[in-house]
Amino acid sequence: MSPTPSVDKKADLNSAEDNSSIDQDEIQLVGEALLTLPRSSYVITLVFMFITAGVLAEICSALPLSGSIYIWAAESAGPKHARFFGFLVAWWACTAWMTFAASNSQVRDYGVSALPKTHTTANYLVSIMAIYDVNFPGGIDNSNVKWRAIIWALSEAFFIMGIAINYLPPRWYSRIFRFTIGLLMLDFLLCLIWLPIGVSKTYGFRSAKDVFTATYNGTGAPPVWNWMLSFLFTAGTLTGFDASGHIAEETKNASVVAAKGLFTGAVATGILGFITAILFLFCTPSFDVLFALNAPQPFVQIYAQALGRGGAVFMSILAIIGLVLNTSIAVVAASRLVFAVARDGVLPGSQWIGRVTEDGQPRNAVTVMFVFGAAILCTILPSQVAFTSLVSAGAVPTIAAYALIPLLRLTMTPNSFRSTHFNLGRFRKLYYLAAFVFNTFVLAVMLSPFFFPVTSESFNFVRGEVAE
Repeated sequence: MSPTPSVDKKADLNSAEDNSSIDQDEIQLVGEALLTLPRSSYVITLVFMFITAGVLAEICSALPLSGSIYIWAAESAGPKHARFFGFLVAWWACTAWMTFAASNSQVRDYGVSALPKTHTTANYLVSIMAIYDVNFPGGIDNSNVKWRAIIWALSEAFFIMGIAINYLPPRWYSRIFRFTIGLLMLDFLLCLIWLPIGVSKTYGFRSAKDVFTATYNGTGAPPVWNWMLSFLFTAGTLTGFDASGHIAEETKNASVVAAKGLFTGAVATGILGFITAILFLFCTPSFDVLFALNAPQPFVQIYAQALGRGGAVFMSILAIIGLVLNTSIAVVAASRLVFAVARDGVLPGSQWIGRVTEDGQPRNAVTVMFVFGAAILCTILPSQVAFTSLVSAGAVPTIAAYALIPLLRLTMTPNSFRSTHFNLGRFRKLYYLAAFVFNTFVLAVMLSPFFFPVTSESFNFVRGEVAE
């Protein structure tokens, strides 16, 4: 297998070699997403995910408790079915958030950054090798066990860094949050200002016609299905905004602040993501160049073409630090969720997991996050496919919960939670229906084939994992 896919190779997306090469399938999907985001699917996603955020903010204001989303599901189901749906969503939420914390250290993430880049921590670091033409023993190839070993070691190291921050005294958290926001805004502004300047002086911008009218089918799917697959990226960008509710019990005036944080988080991510999507549409090189990139994280090479090697290294380091901090913040939210679920006796070992320290911190839940995440990362060693399949299922339970809660509000408790400070008013039932339909659609896309024709190499194993 060649570590440098040729431009001609993209014509045959379904060969075994093409489907197993590093990032090649992903680059095809990224290309499709980039060419459809601003025109339609991103705008549609913004509208319906803002509605979803409003639906969740309404119940978050009425029930500002740690555990948030599974408690919202239980209460939305009414007294008769509360235990069943609460138990179901509790496992969904724990699976999603605990998996994400590990995946953020290595594999691509589509849901937590204002920037629609295929973010990865370890892959950003090793991709710097590509811009300096460093040859790795055995090649940069997922079939190379030495390569998988170095990716695993780096991923574990970054994951440990993210976990370790959660053992710091609570007074440090607000400082870390502020620093992280500042760092992400710096990343955003540099992409908004520095990257376009670099592109203008090197390979040049795409035309407005390309940005706003061009389409690309790199999946082999029929045109309509190909367009639908772009929702993998648009919806993924706006997933995870319920995190504000996970720490509601540690938030002052939580019935107002937590709900407002949930909704404004979704709006801010959507708007910044939309701006950046258009920016990258203009700044992305031609597809002949894009598909010829051979780094695990292709954006490092894009930065190198536009900004030079020094600029690419700086932007990569910025992304790495941001992702480590991002992981630590995700662990803060996820550990509160795990703690709340354990407090209600749902998890094995709940009595120990549900304990808190003298200063009220769920350190045992953080430890569980570490053990679970470190174990998942170990699956990189025998097979990158196994690891990718495991973490790919992480977003599915979250979207399923986003669909289920509005359905329960619509059918079982449409007139409840009148004490909320985020009342949706007379059109609330319409909002419940819209949120349910859209998230069900996104869930179906996540479970559908990503490449056609479907082969053993291109099969979407998420469906099998969800069925189990």
